[in-house]
Amino acid sequence: MSQHQPIGIALIGAGMIAERHVKAISAAQDDMHLRAVVSRNPERARGLAEAYDGPAPIFTSDLSEIARDPDIHMAIVATPPSVRADVIAPLANAGKHILLEKPVGRTTAEASEVVEICEDAGVTLGVLFQHRVRDTARAAAKYVAEGTLGRLGHVEIAVPIWRAQSYYDELGRGTYARDGGGVLLTNAIHSIDLALSLTGPVKSVQAMTATSPLHRMEAEDVAVVGLQFASGAVGSLLASTATFPHGTETITLHFSQGSLRMTKDSLTVSWHDGRVETPFKDNSDGVVVPLSGGQVAWHQDVITDFVTAIRTGSAPLVTGRQALESHALITAIETSSRLGQRVDMGA
Repeated sequence: MSQHQPIGIALIGAGMIAERHVKAISAAQDDMHLRAVVSRNPERARGLAEAYDGPAPIFTSDLSEIARDPDIHMAIVATPPSVRADVIAPLANAGKHILLEKPVGRTTAEASEVVEICEDAGVTLGVLFQHRVRDTARAAAKYVAEGTLGRLGHVEIAVPIWRAQSYYDELGRGTYARDGGGVLLTNAIHSIDLALSLTGPVKSVQAMTATSPLHRMEAEDVAVVGLQFASGAVGSLLASTATFPHGTETITLHFSQGSLRMTKDSLTVSWHDGRVETPFKDNSDGVVVPLSGGQVAWHQDVITDFVTAIRTGSAPLVTGRQALESHALITAIETSSRLGQRVDMGA
């Protein structure tokens, strides 16, 4: 593959998030082309071509066709977690690099299997945690890396969002067989990944998870978690899809010299000496839209980063191995809730 040759991409899965991927690829056509969309129902998926400002991709249900195509260099896998390994194995073994929608698998064991499949095949595996590329997240990471805020002491992670019952009535959402879990694995994993990238690993957890009376579903829609970090900091995680009206993720980090509060649209740093810095401020009307998936530009940044990783042999923004850290924490939370006791992660 020439360094100047556009990367050929296959999109595997034509569900809720597919149009966002198509638009992101369309906006970066100097670097990449959408060559194919794989769907169980290719005819129904053809409407995605309207979101792509380029030659219409192939629509197919034949995964082997993608594996054989020498002009396809990578696949964005956006299927339900229940079919990840079956989809990824033939593509990875055919030399296709894999950019994967979260979660990596339904369980930590499944996620580890996916990582090992790609490592054994010698292909790059990245995970699409687009919250990491938000302006607020990049600025927060810079503050933390500079170290001027001092020692981290207290962490607050809140994911107060709403999903109507109709969300869980479709396609087996919120079941262990399809999704592997509820709010933690499907929704809060983005915030968990972003928080861990700023705080470092968790040492132990004490948790309660439950299905509230507001939903009919198999897995949890509420999780309340106490966290002990390897750094010595303590913290909390509250995640829920039973919070109405729909709210927004908030990550607050309290350091010895000041506190940093981040949402998707704003970042405020309050110093103990009285200074308050607001490098980003939410100037919107305050309306948060459920199921929006964030900005197309966030997906575009992650996909572009992954294309660069393929070209240069560097690591993508979030590797499969790094994503396992979030999976391991979610498993520890679920175990703690089931046992009714603290779980040591050995960090």
